[in-house]
Amino acid sequence: MTAVGPARPPSRVSTDRLVLRRFTRDDGAGLHAYLSRPEAVRFEPYDVQTRAQCDELATARAQDPSFWAVCRGSDGALVGNLYLHHDEPRGWHGYSLGYVFHPDEWHQGYATEACRALLDVCFRQWGAHRVSARCDPRNEASWRLLERLGLRREGHVRQAASFRTDDAGRPVWHDAYLYAVLDTEWDPEG
Repeated sequence: MTAVGPARPPSRVSTDRLVLRRFTRDDGAGLHAYLSRPEAVRFEPYDVQTRAQCDELATARAQDPSFWAVCRGSDGALVGNLYLHHDEPRGWHGYSLGYVFHPDEWHQGYATEACRALLDVCFRQWGAHRVSARCDPRNEASWRLLERLGLRREGHVRQAASFRTDDAGRPVWHDAYLYAVLDTEWDPEG
């Protein structure tokens, strides 16, 4: 078995078209460009974000090694972000994956390319045993992405989360699909 994880995670991962890098405090404008769009955050646990909120998020994400800025290699534009968190207990070598991309960049293959590159680092360099992801069943684009990446649907969890409340303040529950891939199943070609 390889190591639990890198002593120092890489600060950059490059693909043919993208650069995955750590966030900086200066990424607020780039985050705001897509987190201010309702369609981008429709299935997220937060609403559209103001510029000030995005500046705060950029500062927080710059300190959090779970977040990755996804930038076009040609011009450096921030097109989305990935979340790859080392779960507890750490000795189980499990990670959780998440992503949000700018709606103007959808259908370009960026999410597939970025996730595949980071998952490959996670399995080959960090010694991951299992990577899992959850998504709202109504978010077909998300679960289709997970399937393109080679993750298998392991479950349909009923009323698993509530990110919103109704007019009376009661939780509005939604289901979740659970996806995962094991180190023995990982294929960087998908």
